[in-house]
Amino acid sequence: MARSYGLSLAAHLRAAGIPFRIFGKPMSTWRNHMPKGMFLKSEGFASNLSAPDSASTLEAWCAANAKDYSAQKIPVAVDDFVAYADWFTRTYVPTLEEKNVTNVARHANGYTLTLENGAHVEARRVVMAVGITWFKNIPDTLAALPQAALSHSFDHTDCARFKNREVVVLGAGASAIDTAIAMHDAGAKVKIVARGKTIRFHAPPDNEEPSILGQLRKPDSGIGPGWRSFFCTNAPLLFHRLPQKLRLDITRRHLGPAPGWFTRAKIEGRIAVQLGQTLESAHMVDGRVALDFRGDNGRSRIVMADHVVAATGYKPDLKRLPFLDGALRDAVEQLEGTPVLSDNFESSLPDLYFLGIAAANSFGPLLRFMVGAEFAAPRLSAHLHGRMAAAYVAQAA
Repeated sequence: MARSYGLSLAAHLRAAGIPFRIFGKPMSTWRNHMPKGMFLKSEGFASNLSAPDSASTLEAWCAANAKDYSAQKIPVAVDDFVAYADWFTRTYVPTLEEKNVTNVARHANGYTLTLENGAHVEARRVVMAVGITWFKNIPDTLAALPQAALSHSFDHTDCARFKNREVVVLGAGASAIDTAIAMHDAGAKVKIVARGKTIRFHAPPDNEEPSILGQLRKPDSGIGPGWRSFFCTNAPLLFHRLPQKLRLDITRRHLGPAPGWFTRAKIEGRIAVQLGQTLESAHMVDGRVALDFRGDNGRSRIVMADHVVAATGYKPDLKRLPFLDGALRDAVEQLEGTPVLSDNFESSLPDLYFLGIAAANSFGPLLRFMVGAEFAAPRLSAHLHGRMAAAYVAQAA
C-alpha cells in the first residue's frame, strides 16, 4: 500500500534488487484528508521517507527546491511534504501502480489480491502498510447523530462549507487543533471541547544548542524528548520483548494528544475552548446537535451546534479493513484487534506482514509515526531478502 511505510519499504526493496509490486494511491491521507494550510507536528528531521540514499531526505529535497528547512525550528507545511513525497515516489518507487486493492485472500501457495479494476494478482508474500485511513475512531456516545451532523477530523480538507455555522470540535490533540483552525479560518463559529484539563502544546524549540547535561536529562528523539521516547525510538526490538501488559500500556498511554507548538498562537484568544468536559450523550433538537457534557466539577451542561467534528484519533482494528477476506482475517492471531507480529513484522500467517500503526502494539508508539519507517523499512527489506535467498538455495538443491 502506498503510504509512507509502503513507499519506504518499496524504496529499500528496489535498492536491494528484490522484485515486488506496490499498489495504492500515494500519500492519499496527507493529500486528501489534512486541512489546507496545516503544518506537520513532526519536526523536519523526523519527517523523512526512508530510502538507502542520503539524497532522499526532506532536508535534501528542500535544499534542491529552495524551501526553508530546519531540523526542529521550522514546521513543515503539508503542501511541501506532499510535494516531497511525490518526488520521492517518482525517484525511488517509479513502479507504483495507482490502483487500490479491494480484496486480499489466502490460498494454498500464497495470496490473491483483487484490484479495483477487477484484475487478480497472485503473490507469495504480502505486506500491509495501510496507514490510518480505515481506523478513524468515533465515540459510541455520538452514534445517535445523523451523518450530516457528524464527521471525523479525517474527513476535512476544505472547510468552506462550514462558513457561518456553529461547529464543535471534540478533542485536544493535533487533529482537533488543526481542524479547529481550518474551520475558524473558513468563517465557522468554532468551539473546542475536550475531556482533558489542558491542551498540551509541544514546547517550542529552544534557540540555544542543547547542553550535554540537558540532553542527559531529556534526550531528543524522533517522536519527542525524554528517556521513554528515546527508548521507544531507538530500541523497538527490545520494546517488542517487553511483557505484553507493559507493552500495551506504554503504547496506549505514552505520547497522548499534543498539538504542535506553532498552533498555540492560532488558538489562544481566537477560538473558544472548554476543557474538563466529558461527553455523556448526543442527540438532535430541532435540526441541531445537543451535546450533553459533565464537567470535572460534576455539573451537567448542554452545548448546541450545527455540526460536530470528532477529532478523537484512530484505533487500529483488522475488522475495519474491508478488503481483508474474512477467513484470512480470522486466521490472524490478534491482540486488541491488531496482528501479533514477529520481530520481522510477520503475522501468524506465514508471509503476511503488517507495518505502521497496525504494528504499534508489537513495536510501540514509534510505529504510529512516520519516523518509524526508518526502522521498519530497512529491517523488513533485509528479512525479505534473506527469505528469498533461502528459498532460492532450497530450490537449487
